[in-house]
Amino acid sequence: MTVFGRVHMPSLDGATAWLNSEPLDPEGLRGKVVLADFWTLTCINWLRTEPYVRAWSQAYRDDGLVVIGVHTPEFSFEHDIDLVRQAIQDRAIDYPVAQDNDYAVWDAFANNYWPALYLIDREGIIRDQHFGEGRYEQSERVIQRLLGVERELVSVEGVGVEAEADWDHLRTPETYLGSGRGERSASAEDLHLNQWALTGEWTIGRENVALDRAGGSIAYRFHARDAHLVLSGGAREPIPFRVLLDGEAPGASHGVDVDEDGNGVLRDGRLYQLVRQPDAVRDRTLEISFLEPGAEAYVFTFG
Repeated sequence: MTVFGRVHMPSLDGATAWLNSEPLDPEGLRGKVVLADFWTLTCINWLRTEPYVRAWSQAYRDDGLVVIGVHTPEFSFEHDIDLVRQAIQDRAIDYPVAQDNDYAVWDAFANNYWPALYLIDREGIIRDQHFGEGRYEQSERVIQRLLGVERELVSVEGVGVEAEADWDHLRTPETYLGSGRGERSASAEDLHLNQWALTGEWTIGRENVALDRAGGSIAYRFHARDAHLVLSGGAREPIPFRVLLDGEAPGASHGVDVDEDGNGVLRDGRLYQLVRQPDAVRDRTLEISFLEPGAEAYVFTFG
């Protein structure tokens, strides 16, 4: 367990809304062990940690653990509280969630990461922190120690987009598409590993690329079991899309948001799983085409 001196849990007053709860504050939480979990709904790293946080909340609630999700949006469309409500429903989150649209809680904790876990003892002192995925056993042992309980650790296995990455075969990094952090773009006719390309009429924005005319596509040459893309359609009607792998329908390698023929529909702003390969992982070329204009693409992530 990491010791930080007597650093008290910061205020939660800057939250712009609360879901699943009335507003909470450090004073009212005294006597409880608190796990503060910073997340944003499109983050694949958070999605893969959420099964553990959810399980801990359920397993240790009666022992005095209070889990608080702090949703601090990475992209502008994630400020929409209805999308956060939908994410809470999709992930079966029943613990309190603070909507942190102004980054006030994020700044109060001096946080810099999604996901980030902060463990606070019954006196309101931060006793442990962890950034990113992994270290689940150690985090749960800290929870038990702060609660004064000792028992078998919970059994967790994520499914769908929550499944642990295939780290041994993951050779393609997270890739942003907007001008603010975009890199590794290339020609669609000559894609090398970890390069991507646009075809059609697109507008390059700071945080995304937006399709101006139907029929545009994005291609990516990648090496990973899973391929995801964060998409938003703004306020438009649902936008059908088609995914090809090496020029063909994905078949058994389709992700949870695509059928075997490669068909999918962009409805809400979120992370879409386009590919999950069930067999040997190798270099593949993914192409996603949109049948209507208005699709906004933000970042590819892999697992």
